[in-house]
Amino acid sequence: MASNSKRRLPPWLKAKAPGHPNYIALKNLLADLQLNTVCESAHCPNIGECWSQRTATFMILGDVCTRSCGFCAIKTGRPQWLDEGEPERVAAAIARLGLEHAVITSVNRDELPDGGARIFARTIAAVHRLCPETSIEVLIPDFKGDWQALATVLEASPDILNHNIETPPRLYPTMRPQARYGRSLELLDRARKMSPAPTKSGMMLGAGETKREIAQSIQDLADVGCAILTLGQYLSPSAHHVPVERFVHPDEFAEWRRFALGLGFRHVESGPLVRSSYHAASQVEQVRASTPLPPERSP
Repeated sequence: MASNSKRRLPPWLKAKAPGHPNYIALKNLLADLQLNTVCESAHCPNIGECWSQRTATFMILGDVCTRSCGFCAIKTGRPQWLDEGEPERVAAAIARLGLEHAVITSVNRDELPDGGARIFARTIAAVHRLCPETSIEVLIPDFKGDWQALATVLEASPDILNHNIETPPRLYPTMRPQARYGRSLELLDRARKMSPAPTKSGMMLGAGETKREIAQSIQDLADVGCAILTLGQYLSPSAHHVPVERFVHPDEFAEWRRFALGLGFRHVESGPLVRSSYHAASQVEQVRASTPLPPERSP
């Protein structure tokens, strides 16, 4: 089947086009501070809406990923350096934007001994220092199962720990060839036991998975105590990526939301345009009301 770039999108997948003054201001700010966002690098369809509201997901550890996932538009290669000044610049951007909730993610850096965990921890610490009222959500890689690296991130006290399983295990050979489904579930399970920060995960639908597989993966996440779930439509970045097999109707997304809530998830975002950090700020208060977060930090 052809990439969705060659197919007519259904009306429910039409996103807001960039161009709002806030979008331009944010783009200039990111360029000024030499920062990357997953919004741009992954060709997120919500970039117009989110940036017009002055929200963005910061992508640390550079813009070159050591993995080659079949769904992802981020550049793949061998990164040449590590930007030690990046944590402070991310914190400066969050301060200038006045964000109440910040989302920080990264490329995979499998060539680093700790997978980049130290830079994650330094970035969290820098935001805590400069923006003590800002809650922090981190969307982390699997660190190749290095649980000390996971501990390094959690010891910096993020408010939400996010790691996406992305798709059911049958599709991992094409969608996430360098990842392991069981390892991702173990990361979420360990994170829940190591820290009071709620865990979060997400999946893309429409890449060839069956409804039974979707249900089982949602159940698997519930079984490891995942608190927040995001479900969105998979959109193939190009003809060289895994193709879209179907466009999931909004009514089906609503059904999956009801199913997940019935399994005990604290919050579920489920819809065609939902991405991992979509409406992340609005999730915080609801989750705080139902799940303990880390204790308040000392000034």
